[in-house]
Parts: sequence; C-alpha cells; structure tokens
Amino acid sequence: MKNSKSEFVVISVVQGEVVANILKSHLESEGIPVLLQWESVGRVFGLTVDGLGQVKILVPQEFVEEAKHIIEARESPEDTE
Repeated sequence: MKNSKSEFVVISVVQGEVVANILKSHLESEGIPVLLQWESVGRVFGLTVDGLGQVKILVPQEFVEEAKHIIEARESPEDTE
C-alpha cells in the first residue's frame, strides 16, 4: 500500500494572515498544496506583536524547491532601475 501522506515542510514565515493567504492562493494556482499554521491567540485578539501575527506556510516535501522558487520570484523586484 502506498503512503498517501506527505510530510509538510515550512517554506516561509510571513507577517499577517492576508499576506499568507495571497501566497497560498498563488501556490495553489500552480498546483501546490498548501497549509497555513498560526498561533490562535493572535487571531482571536488581533495581536501582531512578538510573533503572534506570524503565519507559517507549509507545503509537501516534494514541492519545497518549486514553492520556494515561486515565492522568491514574487518577492524579487520586477523593476530594477
């Protein structure tokens, strides 16, 4: 029987759920499964200090390199004047 569970790996940590969801949508549009992980207390109280607003972006091990490349391409400036 084939193991269908992939180990998810953190590829990036961003500040804020909005940024995380934008990256998640972009990765998923490229066919990469994504999980987001955050501390619930930050979400409940709306706190974004001391790491409480941080969101971890996780992808299956086999997509790590591709996902990192996609994120880096989005973060690098397009216009280098």
